Amino acid sequence: MSAQAASAPVTGRFAPTPSGRLHLGNLLCCLLAYLSARSEGGRFLLRIEDLDVPRCPRRLSDQCIEDLRFLGFDWDEAPLYQSERTEIYQRYMNRLAELGLVYPCFCTRAQLHAAAAPNLGDREPVYSRACANLSAEEIARRMKTRSPAMRLRVPDETISFEDGLYGEISENPARDSGDTIIRRSDGLFGYQLAVVIDDALSGVTEIVRGRDILHSTPRQIFLQRTLGFDTPGYIHIPLLTDSQGRRLAKRDRDLDLTALARVMTPQQILGMLAYSCGVLPENRPTSLEELTKVFDWKNVRRDDIRLAYP
Repeated sequence: MSAQAASAPVTGRFAPTPSGRLHLGNLLCCLLAYLSARSEGGRFLLRIEDLDVPRCPRRLSDQCIEDLRFLGFDWDEAPLYQSERTEIYQRYMNRLAELGLVYPCFCTRAQLHAAAAPNLGDREPVYSRACANLSAEEIARRMKTRSPAMRLRVPDETISFEDGLYGEISENPARDSGDTIIRRSDGLFGYQLAVVIDDALSGVTEIVRGRDILHSTPRQIFLQRTLGFDTPGYIHIPLLTDSQGRRLAKRDRDLDLTALARVMTPQQILGMLAYSCGVLPENRPTSLEELTKVFDWKNVRRDDIRLAYP
């Protein structure tokens, strides 16, 4: 973790995307982020990542908050909604543009998948920079028929950080991720830019999230450095899988809170999650208060976590 994160009081956060009902994978992330902050006497924030407004209506945000309260979670400030922060994101994108780090991209989704170099595992393809050096005349011509996305030029250099569970991670953003979209062609701002700005302006010092987005971190560190923000500590947690080893997702309706709340109490759900990840030595009902007292990162499993579902 960074020196800044180590010396300051811990401020953690949970930042769900309310495109569907929370499932146990989401809740495991929330649980570990909450316990990590609260066990150190720190603050805990809730951010609703509803950038994609058509997919994230307010009723789903409200349901997310209701689900968290059902399990006993609390937070130290009113929830922050990304859909209400467009002007802030625009201001910082303008700053990046002034530094020559932003350019318009007119590629369609089909073109991106046809031309991009493959990446590792299930990560997104690396952008070929097809639009990185268009002339002003060519940009003006293309603007007549298509609204562009805006991409961030990432550096061709190695960026390293110390992850709280997985140790030192190094990546070259230009080679391994490619120039990232920071505003979509429909005007909606991208995840990479928004989370960096929101974490910094909210004073977040510790980020707990799934290892499936671990590869986003070097790009975000580049943005933090460029915009003059401190780099928080990062802890990427293993993914939660079902009894067959399949990663949980919102499509797994049998393991979202709609179904679980019919057959399990909040204390049973918390106990199942805490036991599955190693925080508790046995699967039994528990409370957030009890878990906060016994929590220690050294007990959390590093490999993907198979759900101990009764």
